[in-house]
Amino acid sequence: MSPFTLVDLKRILLEGAGADDGVDLDGEILDMEFVDLGYESLALLETSSRIEREYHISLDESAMADVTTPRALIDLVNSHLAAAA
Repeated sequence: MSPFTLVDLKRILLEGAGADDGVDLDGEILDMEFVDLGYESLALLETSSRIEREYHISLDESAMADVTTPRALIDLVNSHLAAAA
């Protein structure tokens, strides 16, 4: 399976939670906090559920609690994908 990318994450975020007005997801967002991007815990819960269903992996709740940026979530998903391969 190909790696999980920022493009994949943005698609899933937009499908599940939409986008906050005034936030440009096409900008440099890899290291921005999800809170600063307008995504609270409920939006991240929906995002993780969508990722799990689409990529057939299980993201640990405690690991997800530590994910605060898109880069961290992409790295977490890719580590699970690599372990599942």
